[in-house]
Amino acid sequence: MPLPENDLVRLQHMLDAGEQALLFCAGRSRADLAGDVMLRFAAVHVISVVGEAAPRISTQTREALPDIAWGSIVGMRNRLAHAYFDIDSDVLWESVNDGLPPLAAQLRAALRPTV
Repeated sequence: MPLPENDLVRLQHMLDAGEQALLFCAGRSRADLAGDVMLRFAAVHVISVVGEAAPRISTQTREALPDIAWGSIVGMRNRLAHAYFDIDSDVLWESVNDGLPPLAAQLRAALRPTV
């Protein structure tokens, strides 16, 4: 069953934002995140975009993509939005470098046209 068009748009937004975070942090270190305010704000923003789109994905699509950690994605967004003054840089760095690559692969697979 094909995914609803609105969900495809949101999944693409999630993928685009995730890929931006990976580009921002490519070749950078955890120390760079701590020392570069612009990098930190950029990473927080794009991860927040991923988390903003996730709860707007229909139940049908979330059930069709059960390997995506929907709750964790939304939880991270909530943490970033509501505790912006107390963001753990280690968690932020791990989210970008460890969490986003597999999520991006899952999103690419979900967006791949089925023939």
